[in-house]
Amino acid sequence: MTDSSRMLPMVPEGATGAAPIFERIAVVGLGLIGGSIALAVREAWPQALVIGVDRNVVLEKAMVRHAIDVASEDLMIISEADLVILAAPVGQILDLLATMPERIAADAVVTDVGSTKRAIVEVARTLPARLAFIGGHPLAGAAHGGIDAARRDLFTGRPWLFIAGAGEQVETVGRLSAFVQGLGAKPVTLPSAAAHDRLVAFLSQLPQLTASALMSVVGEGAGEGGLELAGRGLVDTTRLAASPADIWRDICATNADEIGSALDELIAVLQALRQGLHDGPTIDRVFTAANEWRTHLRNGAPYFRAGR
Repeated sequence: MTDSSRMLPMVPEGATGAAPIFERIAVVGLGLIGGSIALAVREAWPQALVIGVDRNVVLEKAMVRHAIDVASEDLMIISEADLVILAAPVGQILDLLATMPERIAADAVVTDVGSTKRAIVEVARTLPARLAFIGGHPLAGAAHGGIDAARRDLFTGRPWLFIAGAGEQVETVGRLSAFVQGLGAKPVTLPSAAAHDRLVAFLSQLPQLTASALMSVVGEGAGEGGLELAGRGLVDTTRLAASPADIWRDICATNADEIGSALDELIAVLQALRQGLHDGPTIDRVFTAANEWRTHLRNGAPYFRAGR
């Protein structure tokens, strides 16, 4: 499915709004994140041209939902974009970055939404100067993925991380920060890809692996019949266990050292609990610390402040 003959945005009749920060925005990958970006851009800046790249079956759904103006399976469609957003799994982002110089004809800003950053930033160092790359990572998600789950308010009140640059990159980070603010997100700059990967190992990747492991153990132990008796606590605790493995293989492989360290810390606490089941002070110490940090989480996290 290609609609490259009409390179004009579908502006609703009577639509108004501020001038777009980027006039031609290409989103490569229209899953939950990429599709939500496209929908949010269409709402924030109707005058902007939104170019979508994905498989035909996904592009058709995106066009039906009016998420994009131009659709193609061919990456050459992004050649005149002034902002390219790589919204694919980490492994695919690494491959896509290598093709950017031959796909983009002029100066452009390139960013990504990958959950790990060191490998991506390292590959991006090989890009020519005319392609200004800034690593990005919106901390937003949902129980289900794909274009069908995309929604225009996914980023409202959520942090969007950027790896801070130096020199000319500061201006690019500023433009991207203004762009994601227009989508409802809160831009946060981190000093390095290494700082990002350590932080998200604890904030995102350890919770995911823990929930998946917990659900696996509970399911094997309780069986189908036992799970029918489960309460809200187990359902809430294991919500992340519905995540697909194909996304997480790349994440684990590209951040194995930091995830491994986070797992080691969790395992140490679990071992202390295992050895101290009859030791009241051990139980008290872990539960007291957990309650204190949970209070900080509730008071500080935008997820709770938004009442979601």
